[in-house]
Amino acid sequence: MADLRAIYAGLGFTDVATILNSGNAVFGHDETTGPAPDAAILRKAVQDATGVDSETIVLPADRFRRIAEANPLRQGERDPRRLGVSFAAGPLDPAAADVPTGIEPEELVVTADAVYQWLPNGVLASPVPPGFWKRLGSTVTSRNDATVQKVIALLDARR
Repeated sequence: MADLRAIYAGLGFTDVATILNSGNAVFGHDETTGPAPDAAILRKAVQDATGVDSETIVLPADRFRRIAEANPLRQGERDPRRLGVSFAAGPLDPAAADVPTGIEPEELVVTADAVYQWLPNGVLASPVPPGFWKRLGSTVTSRNDATVQKVIALLDARR
């Protein structure tokens, strides 16, 4: 992830840190010295530098924390590697999400900001059809709760 850190630093972002090879980055921004964090700019910079074209979502720290803390499926002794959070780039309409039925023991909750999943059999065994994700109306990026907590730890270290 050294490449990602260098790319973001080259755009003027400060104190850039990444989480392993997850594609998650935490960085500072000084509005007086560089462009505001913009997903399209970051995506293009990564593609230009690496040849990799990947969906990019930028979330302010407070919004990231709020979404993570609102997870209605984080309960008991659930394995954080099997608890998913899909962060949305734009607003989701929970009423129009058409949550699939018959997916037990998996659980899925759609809110205006995210999709939360309990994946007891793992993400690869999820019975949620790919069409569900396409009908959400916004790009999402999914992370397990273990990774989410690592991002929060990085954010907390910067306070």
